[in-house]
Amino acid sequence: MSHTTTDEPAREASGATVPVLAFAGIVVAVMQTLLVPVIKDLPQLLDTTPGNATWVLTSTLLSGAVATPIMGRLGDLFGKRRMLIASLSVMVVGALVSAFTDALVPMIVGRTLQGFAMGAIPLGIGLMRDMLPRERLGSAMALMSSSIGVGGGLALPAAALVAQHTDWHALFYGAAGLGVLAIVLTLVVVPESPLRAKGSFDLPGALGLTAGLVLLLLPVTKGSDWGWSSPTTLGLFAAAVVVLLLWGLMELRVAAPLVDLRTTARREVLLTNLASIMVGVAFYVVSLVLPQLLQLPSETGYGLGQSMVVAGLCVAPLGLTMMFTAPVYARLSARYGPRTTLIIGLLIIAVGYGGGLGLMSAAWQTVVTSVLLGAGIGLAYSSLPALIVGAVPASETGAANGLNTLMRSIGTSVSSAVIGMVLANTATDVGGVAVPTMHGFRVSFLIATAAVAVGLALAFFLPRRRPAASSRLRASSEEDANLARAEQALAAEPGTVGSVRAFRGRVLAADGAPVARAKVTLIDRHGRQAGATLSAEDGGYSLTVPAGGPYVLAARAPGHGPLAHSATHTGGEDTVDLDLALPGETVSA
Repeated sequence: MSHTTTDEPAREASGATVPVLAFAGIVVAVMQTLLVPVIKDLPQLLDTTPGNATWVLTSTLLSGAVATPIMGRLGDLFGKRRMLIASLSVMVVGALVSAFTDALVPMIVGRTLQGFAMGAIPLGIGLMRDMLPRERLGSAMALMSSSIGVGGGLALPAAALVAQHTDWHALFYGAAGLGVLAIVLTLVVVPESPLRAKGSFDLPGALGLTAGLVLLLLPVTKGSDWGWSSPTTLGLFAAAVVVLLLWGLMELRVAAPLVDLRTTARREVLLTNLASIMVGVAFYVVSLVLPQLLQLPSETGYGLGQSMVVAGLCVAPLGLTMMFTAPVYARLSARYGPRTTLIIGLLIIAVGYGGGLGLMSAAWQTVVTSVLLGAGIGLAYSSLPALIVGAVPASETGAANGLNTLMRSIGTSVSSAVIGMVLANTATDVGGVAVPTMHGFRVSFLIATAAVAVGLALAFFLPRRRPAASSRLRASSEEDANLARAEQALAAEPGTVGSVRAFRGRVLAADGAPVARAKVTLIDRHGRQAGATLSAEDGGYSLTVPAGGPYVLAARAPGHGPLAHSATHTGGEDTVDLDLALPGETVSA
């Protein structure tokens, strides 16, 4: 799938772009934990049964899962900033609907609309990839990816404070206000990406994916209430398998699919998405266990007897640590690559849960566990978008990261269902009330540890990055993907490249001798780097072209002066042959 640029002049990304996009991600993440402090009171607040009250949480999860890949694809087609603002706007409307009601059905409608904001995370990552120079891209994507955990962690104490001292509807007014602020800042600070994917929106694919995800996630989230062996649960799982298989077959036949399954099936993309599910499972376990442990009365013999606000403050380091690991991730990833950083993060998570099994007897111990888990989850979450971005074309960034965010959501859904079942089945009766036990908490931590072990196994099978000495420049994940595609053009005969647009030629010295390991950089009309490579031993180079138009090819090699060639690609599906002489004068192709 190719992409092109718009005719609109591109605004340069300012220093405030990344913080604003990260803030938008944090605002979105707030929705996930907004009602955690009042979960147990929802049946009374909405005058309904506990089973019906769970739909207030389930509806947000389902709509977020559906909206994430769809908004990512719409962003690739029509503008990521535009779709980001649309996602936030729907969230604000949903928050206001919930703020003005005490009835179950309108509350579910409002929460469903709020879930649409989940698409903001992959859209923000896509904007960063399109606009930022490579030296800023790693830490920026890390912060954006971690924002979903940062927002969730920081929202707990704030929501607890509001719920404990004011009317609970104030939670939704606050969320709407944050959403409006995020929209205004995005409009003022964030430029629109000039990149657009070619093709049209795959409406049948969107409907098929929606149906499949609802059929899959509905029994996952409600299985504990319906019974895991009930006909309803098993029937929905079977229907999900059938619908998703048919949807996959349909997507393989569509010229411009909602999700490019061939790209998704690539080893790096597939293993990263599977590892994302495991990270999602691990992240949500601590959010479910520690607040309950902290708030249980000390009369149980293991509860820590803390208030709602104190419990939120003890878990808050989870989000804070995730936020502060973003710059650490950037340095680690630049040196060792995102695969290694993902492995390090998963190992830290394993240590956090393993140590947490023995750190449940005091509030300060839960803080230590939160810090360890926050560091590990922050590193793991930060690695995921870099692995995805490095494996897919630029035109598919939004959709691919949307699918990856969906995988994390599936992980949290599975975690919620499984841990809820474990805590319910291990609960003890205290005064007619089912109370979670310490045994249930420890089993939950063991489940999280097992998920991390699976994630580690998947991460070890991810392909290693080749060293820089392999005649290719590995400066950024953007270049990694570009260079991988350029190999096709370099190996092809003129006129046989087919679906690959590229500049191709040799780097030559003044005497005509080939120059090996010369750095060749492709610069677009806006002055941004569109690709880079190192010449081979015979001086050969090839760089794929994202879109037709004017470019500058700059070559530099040790012992030779720099040279810039202005060149224009017509936009056709072919190569432009252009030898670069060092040193020399600027020429036109």
